[in-house]
Amino acid sequence: MKRPELHDLSGRRVLLTGAAGGIGRATALLAAAEGAELFLTDLDEAGLIRTVKEIREQGRATGCHALAADLTDPAQVEALAAHFHAEAGPMDIVMNIAGISTWGTVQDLGPADWRAMVEVNLMGPIHVIDQFLPPMIAAGHGGHLVNVSSAAGLLGLPRHAAYSAGKFGLRGVSEVLRFDLRKHGIGVSLVCPGAVDTPLTETVRIVGADTQSPSYRRFHRLFRRVAASPEAVAAAIRDGVRENRYLVHTSPAVRALHHAERWAPPLYRAAMRGLGALADRVLVAPDESARRRPGQGGGLTGGVR
Repeated sequence: MKRPELHDLSGRRVLLTGAAGGIGRATALLAAAEGAELFLTDLDEAGLIRTVKEIREQGRATGCHALAADLTDPAQVEALAAHFHAEAGPMDIVMNIAGISTWGTVQDLGPADWRAMVEVNLMGPIHVIDQFLPPMIAAGHGGHLVNVSSAAGLLGLPRHAAYSAGKFGLRGVSEVLRFDLRKHGIGVSLVCPGAVDTPLTETVRIVGADTQSPSYRRFHRLFRRVAASPEAVAAAIRDGVRENRYLVHTSPAVRALHHAERWAPPLYRAAMRGLGALADRVLVAPDESARRRPGQGGGLTGGVR
């Protein structure tokens, strides 16, 4: 079965996670401007309400439905799907955008840090896929699935081991589904943003580092200057759906490093070692007492990519 043409989102039923802020909010506003019927969710209920208010003030969406949910809880995702399907039936497009981020070395990360990255960034999208893709398949009209991974789902970025555990996993899920879903007329896009200037830049948890140090603050300011805007990433997502493109880059630098990994391994290794050395200079612990003691772990962090 051929995937339906999706030159714009007018009249399409679009499920979108992480709609309270960042890329999710920007994508929801863009989809609304194109006349989509939106079904939005986020753990941050107050932020979700603000996004819905903006969309309704914009006045171009076919409809806007919203329900807060914790995507790491299968029961909540099942209830979310039942609620939205009862209102409108199967979705045409499912966008997994919600995510959180924790960085750190293996000496500093605790089991809860690793678990949070997998639960939110991998199992959350899997729960959404589990509840929303089978009805889309059964409807027989085709559609599209968007999974937002990260540059950390393509590259061995320093101190991103826990974050990459979820993001590489989502990449693997997407790689399989791009072929499994093709016969049902459902396209798949894997979005791998690099630096993006979203609220996540303020809420990212960097275990064992002094985020108030002058070196880190200088790095943070530079990061925000070179980062893409959420609106630019939203446009790239929209174009990826429109063109039925599998791998969607939002950063020329990430695209170049991904190509280097495949075609110029020595250059890729040199780049990763250089980034590792930079991280060692910038992400320094304030003192040894700030480092994680054996058995100590972190918790779930907030924020939307």
